[in-house]
Amino acid sequence: MSRALAPRDIDWTLLIIVLLICGVGILQIYSATLGTDSHSAWWKQILYILGGLVLMALVVPSDYHALLHQVPILYITGMTGLVVTLAIGQQAFGSRRWIPIPHTGIHLQVSEFVKLVIILLVARYLTDLKKDDLDVKEMLKLAGLVLIPAVLVFKQPDLGTALTYVAVLAGGVFIGGLHWKYIAIAVVGAVLVILLSLRFLEDYQRARLTSFLDSDQDPQGAGYQVLQSKTAIGSGGMFGKGVTKGTQAQLHFLPVPYRDFIFSAFAEEHGFVGVVVVLALYFVMIMRIVQNAQTAPERAGMYICMGVAALLLSHILINVGMVAGLMPVTGIPLPFMSSGGSSIWTSFLALGLVNNVRLRRFVN
Repeated sequence: MSRALAPRDIDWTLLIIVLLICGVGILQIYSATLGTDSHSAWWKQILYILGGLVLMALVVPSDYHALLHQVPILYITGMTGLVVTLAIGQQAFGSRRWIPIPHTGIHLQVSEFVKLVIILLVARYLTDLKKDDLDVKEMLKLAGLVLIPAVLVFKQPDLGTALTYVAVLAGGVFIGGLHWKYIAIAVVGAVLVILLSLRFLEDYQRARLTSFLDSDQDPQGAGYQVLQSKTAIGSGGMFGKGVTKGTQAQLHFLPVPYRDFIFSAFAEEHGFVGVVVVLALYFVMIMRIVQNAQTAPERAGMYICMGVAALLLSHILINVGMVAGLMPVTGIPLPFMSSGGSSIWTSFLALGLVNNVRLRRFVN
């Protein structure tokens, strides 16, 4: 039963932490794009964040149970959008990921919004089972539903986003009670699938995936991004070089320092201390989402919150691991920091789902 939204229903701690991260991101985008043709990205990011807050405010009062009932429609709509993206989407940086909105200058990345559909899909599927453990047949059916959009996104090609779909699936089945032996089988299967999928990648993607093992092997080619990123992080020292004083970003050695590699640019300018502060903010953000999962009124709400936590955590781990040279370069944004409208809006919509669950924590 719905009721009027009160200020106490919002997780203000979570929102304030997110806005602090957004503020750090805006400052870093401003610094990284200073004196370039992309310098307008920082105020566009402010508009994206304001739009995200509006979207979050629209999601919070609605009943998440109604969204769960609409999962089949949302799923079909999402798959249609991914197919349309493959057919007529705008191509950039070797990928076809965006659909331009006429006369607005906005390019929607449908695969970002499908992340929310995956969260709702996993939550509904596991809730409808009404049991505390999963068998192989149930897991495979759910995996099939998630892998369909993952494959469509993989073909754009966008391996990073496809991996976040799998992360939401993995988080859901783990919480859903999948037996350890099935988890081991799934991990082995996933490794085999990744190895087999290498043959279907473009040459530059395959080089990206393998170059992180030895970036010095091709310093001017596949290993260039990782080497410049590691150089930027290492040159930051303890306290960093200061805002707008990072050499790797300011002299344009670091690729797209306001998007995928924003964490490298931030580490160069703010050093080890700044990195620890930002990672601590992310840690508290994830823990607040987990806490909202623990106070959810029932299993569906818990699965939604944990799905959001798994999604954001996978983004953080993949992006930070990527820029530190510990994971392959997959081109995935850092939540609430990297420049980009679709990513910001999806993240705020996800927070709206968390607060939606929180709103009903005392409903029997």
